[in-house]
Amino acid sequence: MRAVVQRVSRAAVRVDGKVVGTIDKGVVVLLGVGKEDTEDDLAFMVRKIPHLRIFEDEAGKMNRSLREIGGAILCISQFTLYGNCRRGLRPSFDEAAPPPLALHLYEKLVERLRQEGLAVQQGQFGAMMEVELVNDGPVTILLDSKERRNS
Repeated sequence: MRAVVQRVSRAAVRVDGKVVGTIDKGVVVLLGVGKEDTEDDLAFMVRKIPHLRIFEDEAGKMNRSLREIGGAILCISQFTLYGNCRRGLRPSFDEAAPPPLALHLYEKLVERLRQEGLAVQQGQFGAMMEVELVNDGPVTILLDSKERRNS
């Protein structure tokens, strides 16, 4: 799994002009699911996202997590994170998961984050979406579950 995690002061997602998810302070997670992803990749994201220390403490250092500040998550499915442009100019999406697997793991991520007590809003899987956000910092972190340590 790949995720782009952006610290935001607010964000919203629209489908057909209608707001389907909105948050105030927190993170927008653009989530891509690869065809080789498993429950281990899901568990990595569930452990990592809420605990990333990307929010400022009293001294102005990025030392607090989403959980510590009581922030929310806006989770958006984004298969294009698996776009490969190494050959040519048109991306290949061969490494992206087929929709049934991607939907299953995306929904499971949202469910597991909610079970952790986090406020999670989401986009609509497979829809054309308009994502509007105010990137705070800006702070943008890339996560790839395949780069995790084997420990």
